[in-house]
Amino acid sequence: MRTFADSNPIVVSVYFVAVTSIAMFSANPVISAISLIGAIVLFLMTNEKKEVSTHLFSLLLFAVMAVVNPLVSHNGATVLFVINNNPITLEAFIYGVCTSATVVAVLYWFRSFTIVMTSDKLLYLFGAFSPKLALILSMALRYVSLFSVQLKKVQASQKALGLYKDDNIIDSFKGGMRVFSIMITWALENGIITADSMTARGYGTGKRSRFSLFHFKIDDVILLCMIPIFSAVALYGIVGAKFEFYPYFSVPEISMKLAAAYISYGVMILLPVIINIKEELKWKYLKSKI
Repeated sequence: MRTFADSNPIVVSVYFVAVTSIAMFSANPVISAISLIGAIVLFLMTNEKKEVSTHLFSLLLFAVMAVVNPLVSHNGATVLFVINNNPITLEAFIYGVCTSATVVAVLYWFRSFTIVMTSDKLLYLFGAFSPKLALILSMALRYVSLFSVQLKKVQASQKALGLYKDDNIIDSFKGGMRVFSIMITWALENGIITADSMTARGYGTGKRSRFSLFHFKIDDVILLCMIPIFSAVALYGIVGAKFEFYPYFSVPEISMKLAAAYISYGVMILLPVIINIKEELKWKYLKSKI
């Protein structure tokens, strides 16, 4: 079963760049809503861990940004109510909701990107252009997980030695600084060990060879051709259709061009979901034939 995550890393990268770029620079509430829904659905499909904290943080961020904008920006002609002689307008609130939807959608896209694009895929993606950059990215991603594991070990060992025995802010601050100092020393020491190990293995002494398990297949070629087409149709349709937020919120007239843009972007957003569902149905069908 070959899901969207199993596609060629170049195709996956082009897809994420396309969907996030259109969402960030379109300033279109409909595009933002489509992007947010697609990003959440893809995140739920790719993330095997049920991270409730991620959704709570996203919901809190959405609410805070939507509420803060009308409190700091008083543009707009439709006044809902007044707080301390500051008018809270409907247009500012709508603009805050649209902006927060775009930001949360992009954050979800990046979370899905970090799940799909593993270190070996990043190494393949950047290896042909800059082997050193690919190595740095691969090592950085590796040390993020190692740092987290080592941090838990250090905190547990320090608690066993009597750290954090006084439940107050000063003791917590001193304990945190001590653990932080230990972790910095550990990271520097591991960096030196890694550098010495690579030097001993002859890294950089000769021409670097590359090995990869990723190859372009017919599905990758088709997907790589579909993404620019859907992106071009979406951009062509939304460029001329502008939403006006101030002084009054106005919606552009729906035309065939704008409808085609929304449909194209929606289909492009759902491409990973469609691919995963198709492969799942195909897998179940093949299992039923056994």
